[in-house]
Amino acid sequence: MAQIPPVVLSTIVCERVLFDAPTKTSSLIGIIDRIFAPQYPIRFPRLFFFAEMTNGHDMTEIEVRLVDAQNDEKIILQQKTFINFPDVKSIVSVVLAFEGLGFNQPGEYYFQLFAAGQIVSSRRLICILAKPPIKKDEQNPNI
Repeated sequence: MAQIPPVVLSTIVCERVLFDAPTKTSSLIGIIDRIFAPQYPIRFPRLFFFAEMTNGHDMTEIEVRLVDAQNDEKIILQQKTFINFPDVKSIVSVVLAFEGLGFNQPGEYYFQLFAAGQIVSSRRLICILAKPPIKKDEQNPNI
């Protein structure tokens, strides 16, 4: 197993990932960098973490963690897998699905990508408390 971390080309958090087998291409649907919710805690039904890496060596263990930045980087979830780099020039995509993620409060969260035991990338996700729209008669009660 390789102990040299690969180079991360991109990381994206999204609602869906579609693969086209004939062309070997990926389509990322519903890219997410923030979540608006009317109240917290909330449960988000499904998120995907997508990463592209290169300059990898053989079989490499990767781990993705979701951490709460305002709570001493408490780990909310983590998932590990192995990816294989046929050669160092290969670009390898990895997709991890997370079901039923819970966010206890608004604020900053980070998806951290580890490879070969080292953090190689971090992707921020902001949770925002969405206020309901003001009704017209509440803005000016004399109307």
